[in-house]
Amino acid sequence: MVLDVLAKRVGVGFKSHKSNSVIAETRLGVGGPKVILAKPLSFMNTSGGPVANLAKFFDVSADHIIVVHDELDIPVHDVRIKQGGGHAGHNGLRDIIAALGSQDFLRVRVGIGRPHGQQEVSDFVLKDFSSTEKKELDLTLETSADAIEAILVDGLIKAQQKFHSA
Repeated sequence: MVLDVLAKRVGVGFKSHKSNSVIAETRLGVGGPKVILAKPLSFMNTSGGPVANLAKFFDVSADHIIVVHDELDIPVHDVRIKQGGGHAGHNGLRDIIAALGSQDFLRVRVGIGRPHGQQEVSDFVLKDFSSTEKKELDLTLETSADAIEAILVDGLIKAQQKFHSA
């Protein structure tokens, strides 16, 4: 959803790619950095293969990849940025780390909070957004897209300062 926001901002559409993904090649801003927006068509838990295939096809190192993912340990709708680190039990990150052979990629972590009561984490992360969460979802997606642009234009440290002080 975040990449759809970015694609809409720059007026590009996604097309099929042999990596089992859909991609959009663009520049962010006039003379801005070239970026490949990519959405794996696999299940989230098996997204490592498509990510690694894209990295190989476009000759991109892990530290030039930005992965957008949900994060249980961040409050709902908060957006945080980091580079590297483990998978913290996130199966999609686990698969990407294994497929790339590196955990040095950048991450835009979109907070979903933790389940309440006895709800299983797997059920929680797969459920649809509540009506209350949906009211704020558009703003969260825009903020997440802003975070990606900030990383690309201003660099990791400045982007973190901007989004972690908010």
